[in-house]
Amino acid sequence: MEASPIDIFIFAPLAPIAGVVLLWFIQLLFIESQKYLLQKIKSKHEALCRFTNLLGIIFQTLCHALGYTVTKSGISEFYISVNYGRVAPKKEKKGIFEWVSNFFLFVGPFFLPAFLLLICLFFLVNDVFEIVIPPQIIGLYTIGGQLNIFGTNLYVFSAKFFGFLASIDLLHPGHLGFLLFMIFLGLGIRPTYIGEKKVDKVDMIYDLKNISSLIKDNPAYVITCFSFAYIFFYVSMFFEQNWYIALFSIFGWLSVISIASLFISHLILLLIKTTDEIPGFWGMIPYLTIPFSYVMMRSVFYFFPVELMYTISLAVMILSTLIVTFLLLKFKSDRFKTIRDMKLLKKKVQGDADE
Repeated sequence: MEASPIDIFIFAPLAPIAGVVLLWFIQLLFIESQKYLLQKIKSKHEALCRFTNLLGIIFQTLCHALGYTVTKSGISEFYISVNYGRVAPKKEKKGIFEWVSNFFLFVGPFFLPAFLLLICLFFLVNDVFEIVIPPQIIGLYTIGGQLNIFGTNLYVFSAKFFGFLASIDLLHPGHLGFLLFMIFLGLGIRPTYIGEKKVDKVDMIYDLKNISSLIKDNPAYVITCFSFAYIFFYVSMFFEQNWYIALFSIFGWLSVISIASLFISHLILLLIKTTDEIPGFWGMIPYLTIPFSYVMMRSVFYFFPVELMYTISLAVMILSTLIVTFLLLKFKSDRFKTIRDMKLLKKKVQGDADE
């Protein structure tokens, strides 16, 4: 069955774009969840929250500066503080140049941090940039064919990336540095608050409003961008190359990296929130368990090496930290003591009533 011209020339170029937008929306949901956790621990860890806000401001300001650089507007002022960032151009340009600069400001922070990690990943994982075309695919330049290729490349990259994370060597300086860098970027993909005099909350609705305004205020520029995307697709199809799908596959990889970074930062924030309920020195025990359990397992595997020693060491580290945290919550936290006392009081009241 031959594909219709409408499928090839109208719908096929939209397939990779739709895949990237879906991943970006998932990334937005993770960011919103992370901001909720940061608000929960803010009273006890204000310094950490301010640090994550600073990271978000840095990436946001760098993206704005990059937008001015791309449009050749130049940079006359570059200012960053814990809760505010500003970039002023040397030349005030309107029209498409201003729109591109704002596009970098609003959309860039979702991809720039992940792009830095992707560069680091290139030196740690073999063939991470491989573009895969499924064999014997029917209708290569149809919407189904483009989705198939995009999904395949996303799966192949994700398998290599998560395989690397599952077998990461924390005693290797490069691997440990990559993980720490990943955590920092995950914590600071977007700032929580901006502004000095008037503090505006930066949440999912704020981001969507900015992007919606970017589209509604200048629809001609959006149409122009889509036109370039379609032309790029037609050129790739004419020369029978994978340039178009390769470009959007890279955007998909960036979203996967961002989501993984946000997930790891979620785990750290949940650990902080949980240990806050454990009083005194006991709250430090889970953090000490992390390096102790990992080094202990690696010491064992130094004398008795096995094939999956890195993965097993990570699994033991995570499992032992969970067990220690749960036991401390059960026997040392005030919350569990209160629940236990309430149960004992309820039994006593019921016993008195029976008598």
